[in-house]
Amino acid sequence: MSLGAFYHGKPNHPGAVVVGAKGMLGTHVCELLTSLGVPFSAVDREELDLSSAEAVSTSDLDMSAVWFNCAAWTDVDGAEEHEDRALAINGGPGLRALCARVKDAGGLLVHVSTDYVFEGNASEPYETDHPRSPIGAYGRTKAAGEVIVETSGCDFVIARTSWLYSPHANNFVKTMAKLTDERDELKVVSDQRGRPTSAEHLARSLVGLVDAEAQGVFHVTDGGECTWHEFACATRDGLGHACEIAPCTTDEFPRPAPRPAYSVLDLTKTESLLGAMPSWRDNLRAVLEELRVQDRARSA
Repeated sequence: MSLGAFYHGKPNHPGAVVVGAKGMLGTHVCELLTSLGVPFSAVDREELDLSSAEAVSTSDLDMSAVWFNCAAWTDVDGAEEHEDRALAINGGPGLRALCARVKDAGGLLVHVSTDYVFEGNASEPYETDHPRSPIGAYGRTKAAGEVIVETSGCDFVIARTSWLYSPHANNFVKTMAKLTDERDELKVVSDQRGRPTSAEHLARSLVGLVDAEAQGVFHVTDGGECTWHEFACATRDGLGHACEIAPCTTDEFPRPAPRPAYSVLDLTKTESLLGAMPSWRDNLRAVLEELRVQDRARSA
């Protein structure tokens, strides 16, 4: 991977721009681009407020670059109360302005989306062309963002993902690692099924799609599927913790925002370009090992 396909014939091209560079996914994209020797600009809200069309329209960042849009409002429950604020970031005028400027400059927008754009009541994996039908505010704002990108006329890759985890930032795996170490018993929902996704794997796949000169909508997750309960148990077992994790239903664990019961994304289109996705169990083992390294470093 080198982004070489995109830069062919552009020897003085500035490289890439990573929006949301301090977030979980953005951190991994920046680490990967650094390791590949790809020049890039790492920006966060302080440098580019994606909720502001004026900020985007007046930005002096190079719009002819590969733009990795890793910025998003990801507080699913908070979006129920603040849908307007979530929409401003996930599918508002700022994103529309970015698409227009990238289009005019001949750049490429790699836009990350979510399984929440679907209703979550299917019995088989959602294909990329399945109609969007979100059941909550967060999903509605992400669906709105997809429509903006798709209809903008710019070159784009929309990469839907799900259940993102990493050794960095707050996420389910880090929460389970902490709780299963501190508690004797937990309850975790067992009636929601999806595909976990390592943020490092997602970053590599995004760059791989650019290298493959992909265009359009793709699904990028780890291989395999599980419930949140199974995911929690695998995290506990991988760390050697003794906590008892009991299954429970979604109704027993009410949240402000509805959750899809089944949000498994079909990977056929992506795997035709990138090969088989590594299993979530294999990727989880790598993340848990990194957490152990972090623990040893803190204890040293």
